[in-house]
Amino acid sequence: MSKLEQPAFGTVVLDVDSTVSGIEGVDWLAARRGPDVAKRVANLTAEAMRGEIPLEQVYGTRLAQIRPRREDLDALARAYVDAIAPDAVSTVYNLRRAGVQVLLLSGGLRNALLRLALELDLDLGDVHAVDVRFDAVGAYIGFDEKSPLSRTTGKSTVLSSLTAARPMLMVGDGVTDLAARSVVDKFAAYTGFVAREPVVRQADVVLKSFTELETLVLG
Repeated sequence: MSKLEQPAFGTVVLDVDSTVSGIEGVDWLAARRGPDVAKRVANLTAEAMRGEIPLEQVYGTRLAQIRPRREDLDALARAYVDAIAPDAVSTVYNLRRAGVQVLLLSGGLRNALLRLALELDLDLGDVHAVDVRFDAVGAYIGFDEKSPLSRTTGKSTVLSSLTAARPMLMVGDGVTDLAARSVVDKFAAYTGFVAREPVVRQADVVLKSFTELETLVLG
């Protein structure tokens, strides 16, 4: 397969949960609190990702039910790496080698995503997510409620504030990713882990794997 002289996109923005990694981080944390909390939180996550309720309506509620400790976030960081999508590491490497800027943009918890960024050989400044706060003994005391990424339309807000090479491609599985379509040049629905019908229906392109992503960008 011949490569394009220039990549089709100057920047590729990747969602994390159910895109770069096959888990939903907040749901994973909820499972550590038992089946009742896990079920409540997973239902809220699914409804928000399908666009049935605004993310901002459930973001703080889910974390308040879980109250993740620092060691929970450390464990989640390892789980993200263990569940990384097939060919994600090599695809990100090849994109960057071709001069494409790669960003991680997530409504997940930044504290848990940094290990994944290092696995992908990305700069930590290229990770955009929501910070959580702990007290001196590692107990949960809150999250950055001012973060746009705790809201359904937050990814478009963050991308609008960044200086990034065009054209720009957004890749993700949920409505929070689709919401960025207004500020990127193309939106790709990633279905390698889960296919959400409202998102797939409105996508410019559907990708089942990171190999397909590499082909889309590099030819």
